[in-house]
Amino acid sequence: MTEDKKTTETDDHAVPAATPTPEPVEVETPPVEAAVAEPAEAEPVAGDVEEPVAHIEPEPAVEVTPDVEPVVVPEEAAEPVAAPEPEPVPAEAMTPPPEPIAAAAALAAASSGAGSDPSRRPVWSDDGDARDGDDGDDGGDGSDGGKSGKNEWVEIIKTVAIALFIAILLRIFLFQPFTIPSASMEPNLYEGDYIVVSKWSYGYSRHAIPYSPPLFEGRILNRAPERGDIAVFKLPSDNKTDYIKRVIGVPGDRVQMINNVLHLNGEPVENVVVTGEQVADMFNGQTVTTLRETLPNGRSYQIQDFGPNYSLDNTPVFEVPQGYYFMMGDNRDNSIDSREQGAMGVGLVPEENLIGKAEMILFSWHQGARLQNPVSWFTKVRFDRFFTVLK
Repeated sequence: MTEDKKTTETDDHAVPAATPTPEPVEVETPPVEAAVAEPAEAEPVAGDVEEPVAHIEPEPAVEVTPDVEPVVVPEEAAEPVAAPEPEPVPAEAMTPPPEPIAAAAALAAASSGAGSDPSRRPVWSDDGDARDGDDGDDGGDGSDGGKSGKNEWVEIIKTVAIALFIAILLRIFLFQPFTIPSASMEPNLYEGDYIVVSKWSYGYSRHAIPYSPPLFEGRILNRAPERGDIAVFKLPSDNKTDYIKRVIGVPGDRVQMINNVLHLNGEPVENVVVTGEQVADMFNGQTVTTLRETLPNGRSYQIQDFGPNYSLDNTPVFEVPQGYYFMMGDNRDNSIDSREQGAMGVGLVPEENLIGKAEMILFSWHQGARLQNPVSWFTKVRFDRFFTVLK
């Protein structure tokens, strides 16, 4: 053993003896001095104070020879140095998130219902999507002091008022319905027929408006009726009662009945017998005759007659002045019309009293049908007269 080795063994601060070394093994000496990489400096942590770290220079590589014993590194040097834990960053030092991130967070909170009142139920709109009722409508539960209920009643009243207004406009300017209460227009109109009258056919007078208010005189957009039209008019004696007859004489005509035959301007009107049948319950079972009458302007229609020698089968000549019309019923022996000039009759009809022209039978019931008896709506109906166009 060499002298150096002795000195090491006798040193008081010597490292305790290691375990016996194995047999020496030949180790190739590295060719050049190995460069030892310097450890990377640790980055400073925010808020920490950097402590100076001693830079340990690496020892140069030592050639290992069989004569040198291995050196044991003390345990204190082998333990790694723990890095100091970073101190918490104060809230004042934290920076707010960028605006796009904040906007996205707000949008996500809104879509997830954050901050909404769970007690408010959604109100379904007409488009089928839901709104949360911020417009003050709480679904009519009375929590708004009854305002929603009042609004509903206001809307109902407005809807009814608009519907009535439209109905009145249609009745004044377009169509008006009427029911036939008598047999004066047989065989073309029967009692129980429900007809539609066009209002624009003859223009408009105050009688086109319900209750005939005296708003104006004469006619607006006046159009003269033709011979053969079935017209509805106000009775001249009271200007209230609605009558329906056929226009026979126009201004300038001379009308007369001679032996049960109509004469216009001194000429008999052509008529042809169509049928003759017995009527058991009228006029003691006399025969009623149906004839087809054709006016000088070519208008043709059927009339009904019970034979000669009735009170209106022979009349004087009636001259029709300007602005008036001569009316007759198709049931010639059972009609009060312009042939009756007295207080109980119709007389000549002023053009101002014209309401409209009868166009069509919508539907019809036999006698005995009553609104209070729904069964009669079906047992008394006349299906064959539905939608019959009047001539």
